[in-house]
Amino acid sequence: MNTLLYALTVLIWGTTWIAISFQLGVVPAPVSIAYRFWIAAAVLMAFLFISRKPWWPPRQAWPYLFAQGIALFCVNFLCFYYASQWITSGLEAVVFSTAPLWNAINGRIFLGKPIKPQVMVGALLGLCGIVLLFAPQMAGHWHDSHTLWGLALTLGGTLCFSCGNLLSSRMQSMGLGLTPWLTNTWAMLIGSTTLGLAALALGMPFALDPSPRYLGALLYLAIPGSVIGFTAYLMLVGRIGPDRAAYSTVLFPIVALTISTIYEGYHWTPLALCGLALVLAGNLLAFLPPSLRARLMGAT
Repeated sequence: MNTLLYALTVLIWGTTWIAISFQLGVVPAPVSIAYRFWIAAAVLMAFLFISRKPWWPPRQAWPYLFAQGIALFCVNFLCFYYASQWITSGLEAVVFSTAPLWNAINGRIFLGKPIKPQVMVGALLGLCGIVLLFAPQMAGHWHDSHTLWGLALTLGGTLCFSCGNLLSSRMQSMGLGLTPWLTNTWAMLIGSTTLGLAALALGMPFALDPSPRYLGALLYLAIPGSVIGFTAYLMLVGRIGPDRAAYSTVLFPIVALTISTIYEGYHWTPLALCGLALVLAGNLLAFLPPSLRARLMGAT
């Protein structure tokens, strides 16, 4: 089950990068994000009613739900949408792939969870691989103020993502029946409504781009990208912990590069192939159960 959830997370979220780029332009970013999560929250709420699952969270959960909604479904996405104006998706992916490190560190600070050495080593291997994969895109950008702002926003979004992970892990451990289906529904609704109210206060137009490109991206981001992707990921957080679950973020750029190879003519270089090997090695080290990892190492 963990493997299925992991694969769903990587494949779905690895393809949302290109869908997000289709939303930039006519509709303001906060409005697009609000549309996305209003649709996703409505789908999740319908699922809860149809399946006769609990739909109203207990009182103890509301502070966590508000915090998760603001961190994970509001500020996180605002940072990434605005950062994409100044830096490439490759650079964003490099910074976002530090999520396992932040989850492990924040888990230690706020939840008292020990940092597992194999997770940290695996994450560092993956980060080195990502740097090799995107080294050509990073060259020549470090002294550009816009690039630095983009990187700062991406780092801020990654930290918000990490905070949302820890809040989800905390709620799932409270023993109150707080499944990701329930918490995602209300956290998405809180985050999207916050964005909608802010956009309204700032006078942003609630336009809707009627083009098939925009509408297709919106539906893909709302249902597979949010309903399925976030539910699978946060279920994984509850099952294996935020540090190991977040390692899936290191693989997102690999999926994006595969799509780019097919549709955009991306050329694999020896450096990129070395980076891919490091990412896969780090993924095996961080994710595989200790017994299976020991058997594989013994077989070599």
